[in-house]
Amino acid sequence: MDGNISGEESDSFGWSSDDELETQNLPPSSSATLIIPGGEASIASGEASSSTGPSNSKLINHFIGMGFSEKMVVKAIEQDGEGNTDSILEYLLTYSALENCPQELEDSPQAEPQVESDNCSSDYDESFLDDLSDTDSCTQNQENINSLSDKEKKMLFLADMGYTKEEASIAMDRCGPDCSVVELTDFISAAQMSRDADADLGELSDVEKPRPNHLYKQKKRKCLDYRSWERKKQKGYERKFQNEDDEPIRLPNPMVGFGAPGEPCPVIHRTLPEAAVGPPYFYYENVALAPKGVWSTISRFLYDIEPEFVDSKYFCATARKRGYIHNLPIQNRYPVLPLPPLTISEALPLTRKWWPSWDARTKLNCIQTCVGSAKLTDRIRKALEDWNGDPPLSVQKYVLDECRKWNLVWVGRNKVAPLEPDEVEMLLGFPKNHTRGGGISRTDRYKSLGNSFQVDTVAYHLSVLKEMFPGGISLLSLFSGIGGAEVALHRLGIPLKNVVAVEISETNRNIVRSWWEQTNQKGTLIDIADVQQLTGDQLEQLIHSFGGFDLIVGGSPCNNLAGSNRVSRDGLEVRKGWGKSDGRLPDEACTS
Repeated sequence: MDGNISGEESDSFGWSSDDELETQNLPPSSSATLIIPGGEASIASGEASSSTGPSNSKLINHFIGMGFSEKMVVKAIEQDGEGNTDSILEYLLTYSALENCPQELEDSPQAEPQVESDNCSSDYDESFLDDLSDTDSCTQNQENINSLSDKEKKMLFLADMGYTKEEASIAMDRCGPDCSVVELTDFISAAQMSRDADADLGELSDVEKPRPNHLYKQKKRKCLDYRSWERKKQKGYERKFQNEDDEPIRLPNPMVGFGAPGEPCPVIHRTLPEAAVGPPYFYYENVALAPKGVWSTISRFLYDIEPEFVDSKYFCATARKRGYIHNLPIQNRYPVLPLPPLTISEALPLTRKWWPSWDARTKLNCIQTCVGSAKLTDRIRKALEDWNGDPPLSVQKYVLDECRKWNLVWVGRNKVAPLEPDEVEMLLGFPKNHTRGGGISRTDRYKSLGNSFQVDTVAYHLSVLKEMFPGGISLLSLFSGIGGAEVALHRLGIPLKNVVAVEISETNRNIVRSWWEQTNQKGTLIDIADVQQLTGDQLEQLIHSFGGFDLIVGGSPCNNLAGSNRVSRDGLEVRKGWGKSDGRLPDEACTS
């Protein structure tokens, strides 16, 4: 053990602490701290000089302070001389070990004082074992000693030195079977000193604690630095362990899933679990940037099917990165008509006149649940009005960063503005005024649209159902929002026979009800306010009235999981309780 390892500064010493690491990271020191029975610290030199050694009396007192008897110290000095303190210490340790046997230690009320040494060698370790093998007083006979393993010999020797069986065993486990006896004693001594120092300091009040000297402060600083590093390291491990589920998922590039209109169609062969083969079919959507652990959870609940990641910028003029877990066929898809505009200039032609050459955007970013404020657009106007021509690069960067963040578009000279709700409806594939009127505020419109499907993307995936259900389809729409799935099926020309729409927002339920009536749907629409109210008994009653469901669509709000709208992750935890105990869809919902 390094002499710098001191017990005075340890909050609590545990046998599981990384003593080896501490040794490797702390700088070497020329002194070692020893705790004597009186609770005081004495500093022993790590090196001894034969030419400038202490006096005989001082040297004797030094070793007496380490716990050896005066008689034994005098004898050791007479044999080895005053100049070699290492040899004297070896003699004292060896003589003490051989003087006591395990049977005597069992009857002894206290163990011998422990010693920490900085300058012991492998030769010292070997002399321990040799002396142990040659001593009949500590063992019953020579044959028993020779029959012991190396580990057992070390254990026996540590017991002879006064260490408990538990201390010796833990030291062997921590230091390894190939370590020397010196390393084992260093380890145990350091642990005992740390524990004793904590006990001594704990008995003192803040007023009574002695003021440390400069050496104590130096050691304290080193230990505090090391302990601080250890805490940070441990917190890092804990954070890594706790946040494994927060690891970002690797998204494909280009993000076209199993294919998109106008894009090269990759050859994909997908095999579904037998239990997941439809009909009935299910289709679950969520933000692609949800952490890896969230996607693993959702996938586990849906027969371990991997998500299909798609960016809606390949379907319209705005990006919307989403993942879709479904059991739908992936062949013979087709886009819904009319095809939507694919660029900002096509979608918002009035902006072309004012669009500056240094703004190279052709696609908008993901539609959010909120928009840029009037104060923001005014700051941008003032920043641009200071320049007759193109603004400096720094101003351009500031303006472009804000425009990308809030999806601002150019509506005049030096003037930008957020998208209007009807423009967002068009970009997401909803009919004009889909969210307008009926007492719905602009704020509610932005919020509802920001959490909705991109209809053209969803319709492309659901297009394979048209030939399967020419007479109409029965739909269970979980977290239906403003009816993105219903609008997609309607635009595909698939009749909606029966729709059970589960949506907690009354505003969204009113929007879907209004759309249902305005489009003259002939089927049945049933509203349920909360997914947790949709019990198995209620599903059975619904099935008895019109049969099972052909398609189950869901998409819990993205702000519960990830993305720019993220607030918390409670949504997944609250809603995943619906269904079977293993997360699968209820059998009642899948009966056809």
